[in-house]
Amino acid sequence: FSTSEKLNIAKFLLQKLNVDRVEIASARVSKGELETVQKIMEWAATEQLTERIEILGFVDGNKTVDWIKDSGAKVLNLLTKGSLHHLEKQLGKTPKEFFTDVSFVIEYAIKSGLKINVYLEDWSNGFRNSPDYVKSLVEHLSKEHIERIFLPDTLGVLSPEETFQGVDSLIQKYPDIHFEFHGHNDYDLSVANSLQAIRAGVKGLHASINGLGERAGNTPLEALVTTIHDKSNSKTNINEIAITEASRLVEVFSGKRISANRPIVGEDVFTQTAGVHADGDKKGNLYANPILPERFGRKRSYALGKLAGKASISENVKQLGMVLSDVVLQKVLERVIELGDQNKLVTPEDLPFIIADVSGRTGEKVLTIKSCNIHSGIGIRPHAQIELEYQGKIHKEISEGDGGYDAFMNALTKITNRLGISIPKLIDYEVRIPP
Repeated sequence: FSTSEKLNIAKFLLQKLNVDRVEIASARVSKGELETVQKIMEWAATEQLTERIEILGFVDGNKTVDWIKDSGAKVLNLLTKGSLHHLEKQLGKTPKEFFTDVSFVIEYAIKSGLKINVYLEDWSNGFRNSPDYVKSLVEHLSKEHIERIFLPDTLGVLSPEETFQGVDSLIQKYPDIHFEFHGHNDYDLSVANSLQAIRAGVKGLHASINGLGERAGNTPLEALVTTIHDKSNSKTNINEIAITEASRLVEVFSGKRISANRPIVGEDVFTQTAGVHADGDKKGNLYANPILPERFGRKRSYALGKLAGKASISENVKQLGMVLSDVVLQKVLERVIELGDQNKLVTPEDLPFIIADVSGRTGEKVLTIKSCNIHSGIGIRPHAQIELEYQGKIHKEISEGDGGYDAFMNALTKITNRLGISIPKLIDYEVRIPP
């Protein structure tokens, strides 16, 4: 993510989605990352949000803390080793040596005015394979001046039952410590594991927009929040109606497309495809569940394809503010099914043209392209020359652009601006190259 993208995401998550906290960077990654954090912290200071922004840091003497001080951030999330296997193989240290190193960083951070939270990296394997080490680490941390302890399923290996057992064993012994669970989704169990962590008594959960993260990703916020609100006695501060917009924002900035059937935020999840479902909704919302689209700033839609029935067509026509006779409605249905058999996508925006066609009416031609020449090559800037006919008159224009299409659209826009008419705006596209 660029600096401006991270800044805009942080603003949206904290002010509109209303997450409790965001972890925005890892310490010592690059000069560019430092400048990004500085920019975000400058904004956060004007909004009194500095303590809701956190930085991932490491057990590296004073290096991480000095970096965070330079960034203007106020909260360090310290990554420690939560399993003996990681400690011995990756660092080659004994627990005593490591605990001394951890204490040094914590003490130095506190003297530097930072608040400290601690990750137990690979905790899920730690409590299963080296429980005595985990207990000794938590015991050591319980005597330090830290705010919260994070329990990560770093490799995404836990089942819901194991999550409950691991979290419960710590909370029973240390009821006054603020524990949080950090899930990964390798087995597609991160939401279920998070629910069990709640049942065991954690006071916080970690998630990411669209489930972004290592390998299969972290716990997807959209599914986690919805499940907590609907399937537990707990609540969050999340503003549900902003979830879809947050998802789209991160999708665009990250370049990682989400699947159409992804729960809550997928393009198709509030679309009824079968005509019998549309008919049932029309007769009393027979196919609705508690996950209503309006909760997330969306609307129910009814697919137009070969599985569509009269009810599907009728609902789409109604949303367009139109009324059709049964005869025309049947003709439209037949045409939609015909197009579906040809594997052609039919959208609600196509309906007025289909209705006009089956009714024997033709739509008005607003603009006609009479000629178009697009030139591009090495050493020349792409340019386009077009001729349009509008209301019986020919209009010509030449324009340059960053490519042939851009040059064409620039020329077209010049003409339409002179004529005082608007043209459709391209808001999204996806390039696909067949394998």
